[in-house]
Amino acid sequence: QVHLVESGGGLVQAGGSLRLSCAASGSIFRINDMGWYRQAPGKQRELVALVTRDGSTNYADSVKGRFTCSRDKVKNTVELQMNSLNAEDTAVYYCNAKNIKAGIHTYLEAWGRGTLVTVSA
Repeated sequence: QVHLVESGGGLVQAGGSLRLSCAASGSIFRINDMGWYRQAPGKQRELVALVTRDGSTNYADSVKGRFTCSRDKVKNTVELQMNSLNAEDTAVYYCNAKNIKAGIHTYLEAWGRGTLVTVSA
């Protein structure tokens, strides 16, 4: 079993900052991609940022220049620094890991349970 646990969500005023963290556990040998998705009320889940194993990062256009995603491949952690937050960033943020080698198993994908970020106007 692979578990992803997020922390760091909360309520912040528009223009403020928050930092999300996620730790993966479960006898993990390797994770290919690791990052964050979000789901706003009434909307589909969308990619926020994803860091590949070789270190390249893909960001949603809506967060470029404001969010920074960083990953520690040794610790199997990923963080999301969110600056200049606005009301459109309000969502449940989910940690995601893809192509996970853990023990004798390979998992295509794993998700955290999500952490709520609320940005007040």
